[in-house]
Amino acid sequence: MNIEDLYKLLGPEPAVTTDTRDCPAGSVFFALRGANFDGNAFAAQALQNGCAYAVVDDPKVGGDERYVHVPDVLEALQQVAALHRHRMGLPVVQITGTNGKTTTKELISAVLARKYNVLFTQGNFNNHIGVPKTLLRLRAAHQIAVVETGANHPGEIARLSRIVDADCGLITNVGKAHLEGFGSFEGVLRAKGELYDYLRTKPGAFVFLHGDNAYLPGMAAGLPAVTYGAPGHGYDVEGEVEACTPYVALRWRPRDGEWQHVATHLVGAYNLANALAAAAVGMRYGVAVADISEAIAAYAPTNHRSELMQTATNELIVDAYNANPTSMQAALDNFRLIDRPHKMLILGEMLELGEASADEHRRVVEQARSLGCEAVWLVGTGFRPYAAGCRFFPDVEAVKQELLAHPVAGKLILVKGSNGTHLYQLPDLL
Repeated sequence: MNIEDLYKLLGPEPAVTTDTRDCPAGSVFFALRGANFDGNAFAAQALQNGCAYAVVDDPKVGGDERYVHVPDVLEALQQVAALHRHRMGLPVVQITGTNGKTTTKELISAVLARKYNVLFTQGNFNNHIGVPKTLLRLRAAHQIAVVETGANHPGEIARLSRIVDADCGLITNVGKAHLEGFGSFEGVLRAKGELYDYLRTKPGAFVFLHGDNAYLPGMAAGLPAVTYGAPGHGYDVEGEVEACTPYVALRWRPRDGEWQHVATHLVGAYNLANALAAAAVGMRYGVAVADISEAIAAYAPTNHRSELMQTATNELIVDAYNANPTSMQAALDNFRLIDRPHKMLILGEMLELGEASADEHRRVVEQARSLGCEAVWLVGTGFRPYAAGCRFFPDVEAVKQELLAHPVAGKLILVKGSNGTHLYQLPDLL
């Protein structure tokens, strides 16, 4: 079946699934393949569970007209999503970057929601499967979309950009992450820059540009830009941190406008750029200044992304969803700024760094020691060679056993590490 016919089969409000445990009546099952599974083997189960059709790419699977055969199920999913996005015809903002993608996406969506019906990426649906699923959620009632795109290998942002076909784009920053997949920091720059490369091919496209970033202005050369950053540079939106206690209080203004003072629920001075990005997008799309400020003030992060948590015995900053050298340095720099008498670090190792892993873990430990905290706990084998003077734990289970035997109390604790270290299991014991 060709893509046009498949798109007609999906109908004006596509309901798609890739999971036999979630088969709403009338939905269409896409039988994706993975490293350890073949969705074709579950097509019959999906039909039995409520799907109207199953899209398959194994010629041996089938039996009646409910089985739709295509050359490649993943490509078919991506192509119908791209077609649906084109048919909807609404503005789309695409976001990528090393750190802050999800927070920035949510801030932008909150700001735009003050004026528009917004579709935005849910959770971490930012890859080759999640992005088309997001686009297929577009409905006639939506007025604008905000789509997050992530990658850990070259070419992935380029591929996702072709599917999203955004009208404008935003790279939050570029840093040392997924070096194992990208090969080097220069590889990260090229990979994230694939968004700019795509936008250069689309008439009328533009970018939202963090002017203070050391790399992005050069990468965006030649693209029309709405700029944001620190005061005094003539940016379209400017702002600065006024306090960090640990919630960030900031002030911002549009070019030549009045200062707006905002008390946020964001932990970390590094979130200033994310908030200014949201303000820049809001201004470009006509959201009132007061509404922008109110939306930024009301937003509270979840999913262990710089969450401030008060337990019965400690105050926690939980940033255990992801970690790389750039985000770890920013988190430690911010922790240094917070004035508390009793501070502690629990740091999990940084994954997917390849040959750079040893040097980057050593640098993190050196920075951690320089903060003068009462205790520094290091979790994961990447830290083992550099743990002298700190407490070392091979994994989170060892940390949990220590906390059960010797509870910690009365401290401000930064809990940060890659998701794979599972430090998100610790707050219940702190």
